[in-house]
Amino acid sequence: MEGLIIPYNSKPRIAIPFKQFSSELVKPKISFNKTQEPVSIKPDPRITEASLNYLCKNGRLSEAITALDSIAQRGSKVKVSPSTFTALIQSCIYTNSIHLGRKLHKHVDFLRESDPFVETKLVSMYAKCGSLVDARKVFDGMRERNLYSWSAMIGACARERRWREVVDLFFSMMEEGIVPDDFLFPKILQACGNCGEVETGKLIHSIVIRCGMNCETRVSNSLLAVYAKCGRLSSAMRFFDNMEVKDRVSWNSIISGYCQDGEIGEARRLFDLMYEEGIEPGLVTWNILITNYNQLGNCDLAMEMIKEMESFGITPDVFTWTSMISGFAQNNRRNQALELFREMFLAGVEPNGITLVSAISACASLKAIRNGKELHSVAVKLGFSEDLLVGNPLIDMYSKCGELEAARQVFDMILEKDVYTWNSMIGGYCQAGYCGKAHDIFMKMQESDVPPTVITWNTMITGYIQNGDEDQAMDLFQRMQKDGTIKPDTASWNSLIAGYLQNGHKNKALRIFRKMQSFSVRPNSVTILSVLPACSNLIAAKKVKEIHGCVLRRNLESELPVANSLIDIYAKSGNIVYSKTIFDKIPTKDIITWNTLISGSVLHGCSYAALDLFDELRKVGLKPNRGTFVSIIYACSLAGMVDEGKQVFSSMTVDYHILPGLEHYEAMINLFGRSGRLEEAFDFIEDMAIEPDSSVWASLLTACRIHGNIRLAVYAGERMLDLEPGNASIQRLVLQTYALCGISDDSLKVSKPGKRNEIRESLGWSWIEVKNMVHSFVAGDQSNPNTEILYSWIKNISGKIKRPDSHDGLCIEEEEKEEIGGIHSEKLALAFALTGSPQAYQSIRIVKNLRMCGDCHRTAKYISKTYGCEIFLSDSKCLHHFKNGHCCCGDYW
Repeated sequence: MEGLIIPYNSKPRIAIPFKQFSSELVKPKISFNKTQEPVSIKPDPRITEASLNYLCKNGRLSEAITALDSIAQRGSKVKVSPSTFTALIQSCIYTNSIHLGRKLHKHVDFLRESDPFVETKLVSMYAKCGSLVDARKVFDGMRERNLYSWSAMIGACARERRWREVVDLFFSMMEEGIVPDDFLFPKILQACGNCGEVETGKLIHSIVIRCGMNCETRVSNSLLAVYAKCGRLSSAMRFFDNMEVKDRVSWNSIISGYCQDGEIGEARRLFDLMYEEGIEPGLVTWNILITNYNQLGNCDLAMEMIKEMESFGITPDVFTWTSMISGFAQNNRRNQALELFREMFLAGVEPNGITLVSAISACASLKAIRNGKELHSVAVKLGFSEDLLVGNPLIDMYSKCGELEAARQVFDMILEKDVYTWNSMIGGYCQAGYCGKAHDIFMKMQESDVPPTVITWNTMITGYIQNGDEDQAMDLFQRMQKDGTIKPDTASWNSLIAGYLQNGHKNKALRIFRKMQSFSVRPNSVTILSVLPACSNLIAAKKVKEIHGCVLRRNLESELPVANSLIDIYAKSGNIVYSKTIFDKIPTKDIITWNTLISGSVLHGCSYAALDLFDELRKVGLKPNRGTFVSIIYACSLAGMVDEGKQVFSSMTVDYHILPGLEHYEAMINLFGRSGRLEEAFDFIEDMAIEPDSSVWASLLTACRIHGNIRLAVYAGERMLDLEPGNASIQRLVLQTYALCGISDDSLKVSKPGKRNEIRESLGWSWIEVKNMVHSFVAGDQSNPNTEILYSWIKNISGKIKRPDSHDGLCIEEEEKEEIGGIHSEKLALAFALTGSPQAYQSIRIVKNLRMCGDCHRTAKYISKTYGCEIFLSDSKCLHHFKNGHCCCGDYW
C-alpha cells in the first residue's frame, strides 16, 4: 500500500480506507522528520491480513470484502496469504453468497503467490452457491489441476445431477494422468449408474482392481450399484456374492436392482436372506420394497410390509407414507390415498412436497374440492404456497373442480412460473369453456420468459373446437403451420379430428385425417382410435380398410386398443369375418377384446358363435364383466334359450358379484319378449331392483308389437310417455296403439296440452354408397332424375311379394305408412342400387335413421333371395343382414 502524504501547515486530509473498522484495526504509526514533515504511511500487510481474518471469523464477510474493494480502488495491493483468502471463500460458501464470492474472486491477484488450492476452492464456491457455469470457467482456466480440483468439479456436476458431464470429466481427468481416489470413484460410478454407462462402469471396475481399491467398501458398493441400476443383474449378483464385506448399503443395492427389474419375488428372497446373514434391514431397505410393491400396483402387499416393519420397531418415515399415498393414487384408489394422508398427519409425520402433490392429484381426479382446500391450507402452513412443485397441481385441482377463481389466485401467487403453470391455467379455462380468458393467458405467456410449447397450442386448439368454435381452432392450427417456430405435431392433428367427431362432422374428421397423411405426419394410436369411430357404419366399409392399411404401415396392429377398435368397427361396418381374423391374430387378449367380438357376433345374429366365445373366455381364466353379460343375454335371446339366459342373469350376481344395470334388464325383457313370454317380461319389470327407464319399456313395446298384445303395448307406451313426455317419436307410437284399440286421441298425455297437432312427423332417411359416392333418399322423395324408373321397379317388385293374409303382430311403426308419406327411403335406395347394374352389387349396404317397417323388411328378404345378393341394412334398432330370403334378426327387431 502506497503512503498517504499530509502537506505541511495544512489541515490533514487523510482518507483512511478502513475508517469504519478503526476499532478493530491497529492504527499505523505515522513518522515525522525533524521539520515535522510527514513521511509515507505504509501499513503492515500482516496487520491488514489479521484484520481480514478477524472480520471473517466474526461473520463480517461483507465488511472484509468492502475493505478489499477500497484498497483496490486506491490502486494498492495487499498481499494476502492463500489460507486467509481460502477462509474468505469458505465464508462465502457458508453464507451462500455468490454475489460476495464474485467480488472476492476479482481480488484473487492480492494473493502472495499463485495457489491451485485457492482456485479449487473458487470452483467449489461457485458450484455450491448455484453457478456451475462460473465454476466451470474457473476450472477450465486453471493452469494446474490436481486431484482436488477434479474432485471439486466432478462433485459440483454430481450435485447438479449432470451425470453425463461427470462421466466426460472422468475421461478428461484420466487423459491428464490423474486417477480418482476412493472418495471420487463412488461419485463417478453413481453417474455411470444414473445415465446407464455400464461399459464405463466396467472400465472403472478394472482400474479399481489394478489400484488395489477393490476392498474399499464404498467403492465396491458403488460398483455393485452400477451393475444393478443398469439391469445387469447376473453380473451384479456375481459381484455381490464375491464381496468380502457386505454392509446394509450392499444389500440395498442388490435388492433395489431386482425391484427395478420387476423381479419382486427375488428381491423379497434377498430381503429375507439379509436377515439370515445377520444384517438387519434398515428403513431404507423396507422403503425400497414398499415403493416397488406400490409401483407394481400391489398396494395391499405394501401395506402388509409396513405392518411387518412396525413389528420390528421401525417407524415409517415421510418417504414410506409418500410411497403409499402415491401408490394408492396412481392405482385408482384415491379415496384410500387421502385416508392415508390423514393417518400420516395423525402419526405426526410432516409431509413433503411429493406427498402433497400425490394427495392433491388424488383430489383433482376425485373432484374432492373440500379435501383439496384442506391440502392447500396444509401447503401454505408448510411454506409450499409459492412452490412450483405444489402450486401446479393446485391449479390443476381447482380447475378440474370448477373453482377457476381459486386456480387463478394460486397462478398469480407463483412468481417464477414454468410452462406447466401456464398450461394448467390455460387448460382450466378451456375445460370450463372460457376460451376467451384462456386466450388472454395465452397472449401473456407469449410475452413472458416462458414461450408457449406445442402442448400450449394444442390445449388452445382442443379448447376452442370442443367448445364449438371450429373456425378459431382451425385459425390457431394454421397459425402454427405458418409460424415456423412450433409446427403442429400428431397431437395437434388429433385434436382437430377428435373435435370434429365430437361436433358430429365425421366427413371433416376424415378429411383432416387424409390431409394429415399428405403432410407426412405419422398417425399414432390416438389418431387411429379417434378416427375409427367415424367409420362405424355400413357405408364406411372401404374407409375402415383404408385406415386398417395405415395401421399396418405404421406397425400399430400390435397395440391392443387399436386391434380392439378394429374388431369393433369391422363388425359395425358389416364385416364380422374380418373382426374374427384380427381377433385370432392377437397373441394376448384382454376382456375388451373378447367382449368386442362377442357383441359383434350378437350384432350379426351369430348367437352360437357368441356363446362359444363366452365359454372360451372362461376357460382362459378371464372374468366376464358387465358388458360381457349384456351380450350373452342377448345371444341367449337370439338362440331362444330363455332358461339359459335366466341362469346367466342369476350367475352375474351370485358368482361374479355384479349388480345388474338397466342394460341387463333391457336384455332380459328382450329374452322374454322374443320368446313370446310377455306376462313374464311384465312381471320381471315390476320386480326390478331399480326404476325402469324408457328403453326397458320400449323393449316390452317391441315384444307386444311382434306378438300382438295390444293391452300391454298401450301400457308400455304410456310408461314411456311418462318418462319422456316431450318425445315426438314416443307420442306417435302411443297414438298408433290408441288407434288400434279404439282409444280417442284426446286421451294422449303430452307435455304441452293442446299442441298435439304440432307433433312433427318423423321422416325416414336412407344412405347408400354406389361407385364410391354416398347417395341419400327420403321417404316419398321424387327429386331423383330416375324417379319414374325407381318407382316403376318398386311397384313391380311389390307385386311379386307374397304378403301374409293375417298375422298376430300389431302395425306400430316409427315411420308414416307409404300410403300417406310415400315410398320408404330404403326401398328407393335398393331400387337405385339394383336398377343400375345388379351384378355389380352382390353386397348392398344401407344406413337408415328410423326402425325399418315390416313391409320393407319383407321386401328386402325377397330381393336377397331373388337377386342372390346380400343386403346389410342398419336401422335405429339393429343391424339386418338379409341373405337367401332370411334376416339375421330372426324377424324380431
